Amino acid sequence: MNAVTAHINRIGTANPPHGVHDAFLRFASASLADEKTRKLFGRMVERSGIEQRFSFLEPVTLLDGTVTDRDDFYGTGEWPGTARRMERYASDAPGLALEAIRALDPDIAAQGITHLIVASCTGFMAPGLDQVVIERAGLDPRTERTVVGFMGCYAAVNSLRLAHHIVRSTPQARVLVITLELCTLHFQRTVDLGKLLSMLLFGDGAAAALVTAEAQGIALRDFRAATISGTADAITWDIGDQGFDMHLGGEVPARITEALRRERDMTDGLLRGQMPAEFSLWAVHAGGRTILDAVEQGLCLPEGTLEPSRAVLREFGNMSSATLMFILARMLAQRGQGQAPQPGIAMAFGPGMAAEGFRFTLLG
Repeated sequence: MNAVTAHINRIGTANPPHGVHDAFLRFASASLADEKTRKLFGRMVERSGIEQRFSFLEPVTLLDGTVTDRDDFYGTGEWPGTARRMERYASDAPGLALEAIRALDPDIAAQGITHLIVASCTGFMAPGLDQVVIERAGLDPRTERTVVGFMGCYAAVNSLRLAHHIVRSTPQARVLVITLELCTLHFQRTVDLGKLLSMLLFGDGAAAALVTAEAQGIALRDFRAATISGTADAITWDIGDQGFDMHLGGEVPARITEALRRERDMTDGLLRGQMPAEFSLWAVHAGGRTILDAVEQGLCLPEGTLEPSRAVLREFGNMSSATLMFILARMLAQRGQGQAPQPGIAMAFGPGMAAEGFRFTLLG
């Protein structure tokens, strides 16, 4: 008996209404008192590969030139504590999730959803986002729910792996997978260049995907996870009194390059012993330009191989767990009608420091 194959049939995406990238650049530059540091920040901005990011916080510039937002969330006074940031998450996250679901299917209730998986690491609420989505989207209240929490950028892979296993064990299952992040709720008031460069990367977004046994879209083949030893402190995401504090160590790109060079020689690693040239499509989490460069260098990929990832980074920034889904959605939208199946591989990196990935086939 042949094993059932899970497929991502469709993906819908959504972003908040306000572009904040330029406003953040003005704010961050004004925060740096030293001219030499400001020039260094400007050079890093030019090399970032990011042109826009989105948020529910609408930027405004005061008469004295101070950059803030219309809600005074990041105002001239004390910045909000974690409780207020979580209140804002609970207020904004459900609407963004529903917008992504509508982009997937305006009548999602008619799809007969049996399972719901929600991934997010930028907010906590109870009743959970999963429960709110079921009620507001009109899903069956008996829908089985799973929340993938606080895993960071590779949570999309873990969420799809759960859907993969659900469909393989229950072929009639219809799984709705939501990845949603409001990263801009966690900006920190700081004059530290490293932290400002970290905040430079992140924006907000959500994706909703339908995963079933129906042979259309993206066929999910197999999944792998790997931990890069000695890197536990390279990527951290701590809950503080003023939101969640992200740390991205400068050594991260080099460690990824080193690890992927080893992966090329492994028979049961992320590539399963295949040569990079055997994959037509590469869906690599757009964690930043240096991360994508590190993957290209580690695997000796030709220039342009990661263009779908670079395009998402350019247009939306790093949306943590939602980013990989935006890349896959782009691949689905750009596939040719009746084209031959294209083999691909997806991978993402996050706290641990760990890598998660899967092989897939894009169907015509």
